[in-house]
Amino acid sequence: MKIPRPAERLCQATGLVLVLSGLAHLVVFAVDSGPWDGPVSWRKPVTFGLSFGVTLIAVTWVTSYLRIGDRLRTVLLVVFAADCVVEVGGITLQAWRRVPSHLDMETPFDTAVSMTLAVGGGVLVALLTVFAVASFRHRPTGPAGMPLAVRSGFAVLLVALASGAAMIARGVVLTRTGHQEAAYHSTAPLKPLHGVSLHAVLVLPLLARLLSRTSRSERVRERIVTVAVGCYAATVAGAGMWAVLTY
Repeated sequence: MKIPRPAERLCQATGLVLVLSGLAHLVVFAVDSGPWDGPVSWRKPVTFGLSFGVTLIAVTWVTSYLRIGDRLRTVLLVVFAADCVVEVGGITLQAWRRVPSHLDMETPFDTAVSMTLAVGGGVLVALLTVFAVASFRHRPTGPAGMPLAVRSGFAVLLVALASGAAMIARGVVLTRTGHQEAAYHSTAPLKPLHGVSLHAVLVLPLLARLLSRTSRSERVRERIVTVAVGCYAATVAGAGMWAVLTY
C-alpha cells in the first residue's frame, strides 16, 4: 500500500474540511429554520460541501490507481482541491448573504461570484476529464475488479459533469434573456441525474476495495463488480430518462 504523499494528505484534509463545513451548515439549518429548497437556502452549502468534500477525497484515492506521472497527478489534484474550495466557498458565502449563488446577475458582486463558480465548474470538467481519459488510455492498477470499477466510475462521472454543464448553460441562457425565476427552476429535472452519477467514482472502486478484503476468488469479485456497474448504469439511465421526460 502506497504511503500518502504530502499533496495527497493535503487534498484529503481539504476534502474533510469541506465535509465538516457541509455538516456544520446542516446544524445551521436546524437552528435557523430557514428554507431547504429554492435558490436561497441552507441546502446548497450542506449538499455542495458534502458532495465536493467526498468527491475530492474519492478522486484523490482513486487516481492512485491510474498510470499517470506522479508530478502531473500532484498538480491536477492540487488544482482540483483549490477549485473545490472556491466552489464551496462561493456557494457558502452567498448562502450567508441570503442571495442565490448561481445564475445571480443582480449586482456586479453577485455576477462576479456566479461567473467565478461557472468558470470553476469548467475547470472541474477539464481536470476530471483528464483523469477519465487517463483511466482508459492505460489499464488502472489494483485488485480484481478495480480497473473496471475505476473506468466505470470515471465514465459515469463524465455524465455528472455533462448534466452539470447543461444545467449551468440552460440557466445562463434564461438569465440572459430576462427569465431569472425560470432559470432558478430549470435545473430541477437534471438534479437526480447529476447527483446519482456524481458519486460512482467512489462507490464502485470502494466496492472493489472491500471485496479484495474477502476470501472470494478473483473471478467472483470481478463478476460482482460487473453486476454492480450494470446496476449503477441502469440507475443512471433511469435518472436520465426522468430528466428527458420532465425537462
